[in-house]
Amino acid sequence: MQARFNPYSAASEGLAGLLGVETYLKSCGLEASLLHLVKTRVSQINGCAFCLHMHTREARADGEREARLYLLNAWRESAMFSARERAALAWAEALTTVATAHAGDDVYEAVRACFSEKELSDLTIAIAMINGWNRIAIGARSVHPGEREGNG
Repeated sequence: MQARFNPYSAASEGLAGLLGVETYLKSCGLEASLLHLVKTRVSQINGCAFCLHMHTREARADGEREARLYLLNAWRESAMFSARERAALAWAEALTTVATAHAGDDVYEAVRACFSEKELSDLTIAIAMINGWNRIAIGARSVHPGEREGNG
């Protein structure tokens, strides 16, 4: 696959703003492991190879177990995820597929039971950000490092 354009150089000021939100998310108080799972799951749904490569690599570097990453697509059928992680993943899926899922009250009530209002707000921002990043990477056909290295 060949990249279409480079938004990072063409619109560096805009991307700097998005990176500012990412900096906020790193210090917002949500667990890094939770954010890795959410970013990876959303990227799976959206089919973003660039972001999947990045977030699974980051998750592993931060100590995430391979088995949990392998089972993330089937998290509902695995006991390897906590109630808090399950609520976050369901919320992430509902917001990522909002056109059809509509972020129903049942999903909201489950996530609200596990997250404070501030945490839920931060989680929602993180979900919005990874959806945005997925769209930027897919639209630009960003080439993930594995492809550049010939390991794709």
